[in-house]
Amino acid sequence: MNVGFVIGESKPTFVTAITSRPLSVGEYIKIDSDEGEILGLVEKSSVSSAAFADVKNFDEASESTEIAEINKRDKTYTAHIGILGFLENLRKGQSIIPAVPPIPGTPISQPTKEDLEAIFSPEKAGWVKIGNLLREKSIEAKINLDKIVARHLGILAMTGMGKSNLVSLITKQIGKLKGTVIIFDYHNDYTTLNIPRINVIDAKINPRLLDADQLSEVLEIRDGANVQQRVLRMAFTKQVKESKEFWKKLEAEVEFIVNSEDKKIKEIRTSAYRVQDIIEEAQRRFEDILDPDMGDPISFIKEGRTNILNISELSEKQANVALAFYLQQLLKDRKDASIVKHGRSKRERNYKFDSPIFVIIEEAHVFIPKDHDTSAKYWAAKIAREGRKFGLGLGIVSQRPRSVDLNVLSQLGSFAIMKIIQEDDQRQIAAATESTSRELIAQLTSLNVGDAVLVGQWTNLPSLVHVEEVKEKIMGADQSAVNAWANAEKMNEIAVESTQGLVKKDLLLE
Repeated sequence: MNVGFVIGESKPTFVTAITSRPLSVGEYIKIDSDEGEILGLVEKSSVSSAAFADVKNFDEASESTEIAEINKRDKTYTAHIGILGFLENLRKGQSIIPAVPPIPGTPISQPTKEDLEAIFSPEKAGWVKIGNLLREKSIEAKINLDKIVARHLGILAMTGMGKSNLVSLITKQIGKLKGTVIIFDYHNDYTTLNIPRINVIDAKINPRLLDADQLSEVLEIRDGANVQQRVLRMAFTKQVKESKEFWKKLEAEVEFIVNSEDKKIKEIRTSAYRVQDIIEEAQRRFEDILDPDMGDPISFIKEGRTNILNISELSEKQANVALAFYLQQLLKDRKDASIVKHGRSKRERNYKFDSPIFVIIEEAHVFIPKDHDTSAKYWAAKIAREGRKFGLGLGIVSQRPRSVDLNVLSQLGSFAIMKIIQEDDQRQIAAATESTSRELIAQLTSLNVGDAVLVGQWTNLPSLVHVEEVKEKIMGADQSAVNAWANAEKMNEIAVESTQGLVKKDLLLE
């Protein structure tokens, strides 16, 4: 059915159309051309009225309303359409842009359900459903899991727009395939995720496995306390790392510095006293977190399961150190596995994981910041660059894209972008995603909860999707303060009644 015509100056990648009805942003249309049918995406839509063009006051507006109702030609529906490629090629997963732009006057029409299903719901291995097209709700929206493990994924949105729901959904789908997922859970959002084959781990740090700088961060020695850090480097010897009594040996080494009569060492005695206090305090404060006897933390991760690594109990610095350690070890493990499997080494098996792993970092702006370096950022960037070759996928989730390192963002092959209002965030997304047009970015402010723009290699085409809700995700939704206050009031009333009953009973006993 013809819904409009191409007008004005058209280009191979972009046309303008006048239509018989207002088209929705995100709606797909078909353009007939001599070279074949072309698929386009409505990126901007507007309605204008000649009767209201020069209205200056209320009376004129009232008169124009009557004129507009009588004149059926009053409304003009304009659509700005991004060209996605020839329909026949898109059905095969290939995007080929026409060399010649559609001629003005070319009719446009709606694609059939079969046209869209062939592109957005391919019946191929590795493609899984995550929702439905926002403007064509009968069409399932599928994503390619192979692409997010091989080329990484970014999930970006304001808080409360459905990021953790999408993470849970992807995790659930990978879990059905018995794949290995590791979520670094910074806000304890996923430990209650009620899906099969889940493995919840409380993140702990084995101080023996750290270097001196990392131990300094974990013990929370101040960034500018260079002398204290020097004392720790001197005391954190190989013998300390290998000692059965880790903390006692470390304290003994610092005690040795305190008591030294060496002139140079005496100059740092005051700082050594402070390091003694810090170590003693850390043993008390971080008793449940720092465990020198816990063995290799990687051994707690189980292959073929959804591993929730709860880092909510760690401070930001400690979480950074822990995250860097896990990322480093996972990359090393996947490298070793790849080398052995491809026969480039005769050494025996020295790796844990046989198959690819998908790692998800929540609150990525904390660990992969734009404005300063962190150890977690270093290893995340390395995985973004090299993980593809070794079967280690990276997913980063953030509500502040403007604060995430652009070098890492630009390495991600696929994105789910939900509602974003801040212009700085939109600019960062535009810089990181080549396939997202300015018009599509501008629509991010109008998305509702659960709506997402999917771009990149995990879909055949950019698409607006409503992501289905994961019922198994219990935590992470907004809490009702009103209900909580009401329940608290009821409990107080019950407590008062109970106390009064006891008083009367006591009086009776007297």
